[in-house]
Amino acid sequence: MRLQKRGHILLLRMVLSLSVFILFGQDLARAQKPVVFVAPIQGVIDLGLAPFVQRVLDEATAANAKAVILEINTFGGRVDAAVLIRDALLESKILTVAFINKRAISAGALISLASEKIAIADGGTIGAATPVQIGLPGSPAQPVEEKTVSYMRKEFRATAEQRNRPPLIAEAMVDADVEIPNIIEKSKLLTLTTKEALQVKIADFQANSLEAVLQSLNLTDAEIRYTTETWAESLVRFLTHPVVSSLLMTVGILGIMLEMRVPGFGLPGTIGLISLALFFWGHGLVRLAGLEELLLVGVGLILVGLEIFFIPGFGIAGILGIIALMGGLGLSLIGSGATWDSMLSALGQVALSLLVAIIATLILLRYFPRLPFGKRLILETNLQAQEGYESSPAEDHRWLGKQGTAVSDLHPAGIARFNGERVDVVSDGTFIDAGQPIEVVRIDGNRVVVRLAPPQPAKDNP
Repeated sequence: MRLQKRGHILLLRMVLSLSVFILFGQDLARAQKPVVFVAPIQGVIDLGLAPFVQRVLDEATAANAKAVILEINTFGGRVDAAVLIRDALLESKILTVAFINKRAISAGALISLASEKIAIADGGTIGAATPVQIGLPGSPAQPVEEKTVSYMRKEFRATAEQRNRPPLIAEAMVDADVEIPNIIEKSKLLTLTTKEALQVKIADFQANSLEAVLQSLNLTDAEIRYTTETWAESLVRFLTHPVVSSLLMTVGILGIMLEMRVPGFGLPGTIGLISLALFFWGHGLVRLAGLEELLLVGVGLILVGLEIFFIPGFGIAGILGIIALMGGLGLSLIGSGATWDSMLSALGQVALSLLVAIIATLILLRYFPRLPFGKRLILETNLQAQEGYESSPAEDHRWLGKQGTAVSDLHPAGIARFNGERVDVVSDGTFIDAGQPIEVVRIDGNRVVVRLAPPQPAKDNP
């Protein structure tokens, strides 16, 4: 009986030990299961994409992952953004794999070459990486200077050399002057198909799915961690888009300039500050804009405002203000790896935004009070002196309807002469040059508001 009891106890111990071993073995296997991160590289390569790729590499390093797979399908984008991603991939200690599904054109080709291994799907393409300068919306891309092509050519070559890929093949993707017998003739830009990329050893293997990539890497049992952009990263990519950033600059400058003209602080200034804050926040997160750029823009706005609204004529303050504005905003649009052509393009983008903002300011100052919406925002009730209101000097009313001459430029404030007497006046929103005939249209508080006098009809000679 005692032997039977001991047998039962021994059997129970064996069952418990086996259960613990199985559970522990499963946990150990799960702990030792390799981890692979997968990140999409799709659409336009922009500056907002670089922080996303860097975050994926950092998370993969912290998780001791076996590999990071970048699934690439792009026609390219910004050179400086591609250079940032390229540097991050070359510095990574984790195995990086570019899975070209279906194309890696232009900036996408540089990102692919910077990866340690390249897998390409059937029907894929890689190449066509000569830099171009994007003009105004709707206009075709323009060729860049030779020094820009030379820079990108060496960037591709250095990347290929570090990853033990044919450097001349990489150069031929950028420069049409590179000739490779039996591969590409002179004056043609190199783009490789899947078969060609495998033949010239640009791609390491062919794979038509992520599972096939994992199989080629001997990681079929890996734990896959798909990564996507956070809402903040998506917002940054949106704010740093060339069209959106140009719009933010224009609205920001326009709002601030209108606020300088309107007493108090209201809606235009609020919208302007919010627009500029979004612009600098987005470009600051992608390591383009900093305190220096913000200070330059602030000083530029103050100088331009002084020149337009308080200083007669246009002189050194306006010139310095425009230079500061263009410098601060332009530096916020370019990053490391930026070429001379991209710098000129950034300055052109800023100049266009500034010009549109100035023109829109002048138009709004002239016509906004006459619009139905503008009239609802303007107090039209007269506060009569008979009722106890005294807002303007009584003697100013004698100029109402009088005609005279602008002594100084009215931008919009300045000096005018009526009946031989000098009077401080302000125009109704338009710039009036010195010497032009003017007439007083209203007395607004302590301001004498004038406009260009209508031309006098010619008198017929008797």
